[in-house]
Amino acid sequence: MTKNQSKPYDLEKRTLEFAKGIIRLCKKMPQNTINFKIIGQLIGASGSVGANYREANEALSKKDFAYRMRVTRKECKESSFWLRLLKEANQKFTEEIDLFIKESKELRNIFTSIIEKTK
Repeated sequence: MTKNQSKPYDLEKRTLEFAKGIIRLCKKMPQNTINFKIIGQLIGASGSVGANYREANEALSKKDFAYRMRVTRKECKESSFWLRLLKEANQKFTEEIDLFIKESKELRNIFTSIIEKTK
């Protein structure tokens, strides 16, 4: 993701691009014990954002939709946590990692808004 890249309004596409971008970022990281642990968790959490968002779109009820959206938001928070740890372990990638932290926060805010509107 670049600084000037516009944000897609299609959340299925946007969450997919988020997870794909995380994978590309993680491939750049040095291969060491610390990064292996963080990267595994980060890729899992970032992929779950999109997977759970898609599940929410296929929800069988309003209650199921709200629950799955809360899980989606939780995975955004978890992604941010692992990104912050990755940044600590790989400080030369701070600027690039910060872009993903920002995207995770923006997605979390969108999902929070959707959750609030379903109440």
